[in-house]
Amino acid sequence: MIVCVAANPSIDKLFEVDRVRAGEIHRPGAFVQVPGGKGLNVARAAHALGADVHATGILAGHAGRWLEEAFAAEGVPATFAWAPGETRASLSIADEETRGLTEFYERGDDVGPDGWARLEDVVRGLVPQASWMTMSGNLPPGAPDDGYARLIEVARGAGVRTALDARQAALEHGVRARPNLVKVNAEEAGWLLQGELATEPACRAAAIQIRELLDDDGVAVVTRGADGAVVAMADGSVLSGRLYAEGPYPVGSGDAFLAGLVTALDRGDGWEAGMALALGAATANAELPGAGRLDPDRAEDLAEIAEVRAG
Repeated sequence: MIVCVAANPSIDKLFEVDRVRAGEIHRPGAFVQVPGGKGLNVARAAHALGADVHATGILAGHAGRWLEEAFAAEGVPATFAWAPGETRASLSIADEETRGLTEFYERGDDVGPDGWARLEDVVRGLVPQASWMTMSGNLPPGAPDDGYARLIEVARGAGVRTALDARQAALEHGVRARPNLVKVNAEEAGWLLQGELATEPACRAAAIQIRELLDDDGVAVVTRGADGAVVAMADGSVLSGRLYAEGPYPVGSGDAFLAGLVTALDRGDGWEAGMALALGAATANAELPGAGRLDPDRAEDLAEIAEVRAG
């Protein structure tokens, strides 16, 4: 089982409009609303790919109740912790004319130390049955900066492998706890290493540098959006991959990438196959509205044509 931690869930809304014009009224031609936040996107995508998944996170208020019910309706098992306040919302606006995407992310309410402690209790109850645990996204307000690091220690105590996708302080503290896999985009890696990563060689060097911060069996992945990803392996080798296709809905593609990678690793497919499925899942996600939504057959077909090479 893969436990997917969504520390800071949200109700994710996507509006599609002909053209975004500042100061004007817009009437969307299409609208999608899904239970979201990076961790739930990972869980949804991994579930679609056939993985045995159990999601968790911190919810609050009426919005949290809607999210819990909507996620259950998708058939993904989940156990949530609860805190005061309201679960946040995120809005993405797709501009059909320019194919651009404008995004608004609410900060969310303070979960407080009790809210985070409840999440840790849920995780402790889930990891004895797990093989992997993923942790994705920003920490919510009120959570400790070392929140993911603490969850990594909980998982390690149960012999469970961990994958971290975070940013800034949560990433820095999480890396110090030495998860088995760190997956970050170029911007996040640049923040961690205090440098700009604009090219594949720079991302390759960054992945190697992050890998060196982990245990001997640790692996680091730096994704580059539509330009693919690089993986620094535990044996010192590097994989790079790219899929020459992209869709109009990129929100959640990084989460689908992690879902594809961990799903493949959990079923014993190996790193090259895992990289291919990750790229296929990320691209399949970008072809459908709604983060973390993908056609699994399409993801597998795309994985077949992904370019993955060593060296």
